[in-house]
Amino acid sequence: MIILLNGYPGVGKLAIGRELATRLNGKLLDIHSVYNVAFALTEFKSPEFRDTVEKIEKIAHDLIRKLPSGQPVVLTTMLAGQGDWGDAEWQRIEHLGKTRAPFCVVHVKCDLEENIRRIQDEERDLKRKPRDPEYALRNHREAKPLYGADARYLLELDTTRMTATEASSAIANWALELSR
Repeated sequence: MIILLNGYPGVGKLAIGRELATRLNGKLLDIHSVYNVAFALTEFKSPEFRDTVEKIEKIAHDLIRKLPSGQPVVLTTMLAGQGDWGDAEWQRIEHLGKTRAPFCVVHVKCDLEENIRRIQDEERDLKRKPRDPEYALRNHREAKPLYGADARYLLELDTTRMTATEASSAIANWALELSR
């Protein structure tokens, strides 16, 4: 099983992903585990940046495919709007999901005030995550649709009033029901 948590920065994907992976005795691949090498060593959005991300992602996806078939994997990402980069990234994730079905997509969101509060958390610095509240304001204002809206297994989850533990419990119950 692949469970993809897709949402804008500061909605709680990593915190939920950690709890969820623990709850399911699964593995977690956070988007920043893939992107941080590219952020550290290349110019953001340059051809080298994209090439680095794709190479690291390929290694990660190959390792995921080698895991025991019953081992759940939780992925986090932020894919929204449309574009060549996002389309290609989504196709790679979908392909991985098909090799480890069921492929479950969770759109994680929260209201603007909570998003601003979360995005400013100092711990986000540890993962090189953006902390500028302008990101939350822009994302709520533009509200580009998240990739995966047409996934066979889709859960829309508003985490505004949920802890990571509560959100991971809701996702785990949903995903486990699907796999029966």
